[in-house]
Amino acid sequence: MINDLFLNIDAGSINWARAQFALTAIYHWLFVPLTLGLAVIMGICETCWYRTQKTAATGAVADTFWRDTAQFWQKLFGINFAMGVATGIILEFEFGTNWSNYSWFVGDIFGAPLAIEGIVAFFMESTFVAVMYFGWKKVSPGFHLASTWLTGLGATISAWWILVANAWMQHPVGCAFNPDTMRNEMVDFWAVALSPFAVGKFFHTVISAWIIGAVFVVAVSCWYLMKKREIRLAKESIKIAAIVGLIAALGAAFTGHISGQQVAKYQPMKMAAIEGLYDGGTDQGLAIVPKVEVPYALSIMATNDPHGYVPGINDILNGYTRPDGSSEPSIDEKIRRGQEAITALAAYRKVKKEGADEKTLNSQFSILNSNMPYFGYGYVKDKQDVVPPVWVNFWAFRVMVGAGCLFILYFALMIILFFRIPYLSVIVRRLLATFGILPETMADSHEVTGLPAWHYWLAILLVPLAYIASESGWLVAEFGRQPWTIQDMLPTWVAVSDISGSYVALTFFLFLFLFTLMLAVEISILLKQIKKGPEYSHD
Repeated sequence: MINDLFLNIDAGSINWARAQFALTAIYHWLFVPLTLGLAVIMGICETCWYRTQKTAATGAVADTFWRDTAQFWQKLFGINFAMGVATGIILEFEFGTNWSNYSWFVGDIFGAPLAIEGIVAFFMESTFVAVMYFGWKKVSPGFHLASTWLTGLGATISAWWILVANAWMQHPVGCAFNPDTMRNEMVDFWAVALSPFAVGKFFHTVISAWIIGAVFVVAVSCWYLMKKREIRLAKESIKIAAIVGLIAALGAAFTGHISGQQVAKYQPMKMAAIEGLYDGGTDQGLAIVPKVEVPYALSIMATNDPHGYVPGINDILNGYTRPDGSSEPSIDEKIRRGQEAITALAAYRKVKKEGADEKTLNSQFSILNSNMPYFGYGYVKDKQDVVPPVWVNFWAFRVMVGAGCLFILYFALMIILFFRIPYLSVIVRRLLATFGILPETMADSHEVTGLPAWHYWLAILLVPLAYIASESGWLVAEFGRQPWTIQDMLPTWVAVSDISGSYVALTFFLFLFLFTLMLAVEISILLKQIKKGPEYSHD
């Protein structure tokens, strides 16, 4: 039983299990967002080709440019897609190897979305990705176009179910604890699948992945412009990627605000850690950096009200009363009630095993049920243990938001430079030329292929920044809910498997070597393919 197993678990096992899972998740997320982002870009490119095919059917000569462009980005998509699948499979196996107590306790709930992801989304991707790569001359253009979009849709659906599972860990809903089986069981599938927390997390995560795809495409295209090759492909790809990137960056800001309100409501300690807020209140400002803040911004982000109340870390530890009169118990009180739940669970099982009267059984069940919302706190020894690492959350959040603001400006600038927008393009070009950012010869010209090399290198350097921002978002999501594997229900030291820390450490370094090798191989293959460039057809 979970009550007994965790008492003898080696402390090293907990740290190594967490480190190994974090390692796998970080490497896995290097591949996933590029998959989701490139799926949109290559889908748009092939849609453009499909439209030229319809034009050709009326008698015009078919232009294969868009087909060649779509095939080029699809090759890069395929290289990245294969690596993402490999790391994702390992990630799911770790739930059984390193987190068996977790899997036992909530496997009935957590396993459902992962099973659906494997059965529906993964098979959908596998089916249509084959048609996308090998069906160019074997199926109709319309069917091939549908296959390309369905491949991307399959990857997105896959992300949906995985994020549903993750969102449930952040805000468990649709479940009830069964003291007879010692497991949490699903009682409302749709509450789990369509949780507002899951919906918000899905849109924010997927849209932010589109940013990475757009930044990657712009970077590759700028490299071609710098080398003065594949000019048309580079220009047209930048136009598509800039539009996708700007929409995605604005969308990420909007969905991030929604996610922030959900965090403030269901995970107030995470919100306090993000802001480094120890003593909360109303009219809270949002710090840009320490001692420099935007007035009222935190209250607006958390409550949509500039005068809204936001609790700080000390308020949450000691208990607080909201402006509406409702109160939140202190962590000490939650620990006490959690211990009552654990004691009542043990008593319930003992009474049932001994066959005592129904009245005593119901009494213990009633005590357990009333204190179950604080069950996880019963395993907490010190209330400071529920405070996540503040500095990690504080700075990771600012890296994510700062990079997001930069990408909004960057993609807007790319659109202005590469599209002929009346008046606006001329004004911006002249302004950039005045400050030496754009050569004087281009102030009144629409030519963008002769820019100084540093313009193109800037685009390339934004690729690692996009990944840093994306990983920072996950650091906030996962570090912010520590020490909980499941919010308020199961701390990490109870969820881990009872295995030797040395075994987990061994596999940690093995995975570190393998994942680093896989990443190096992928980068090498991508660079070779980019250097080779697209293969132009002449039919």
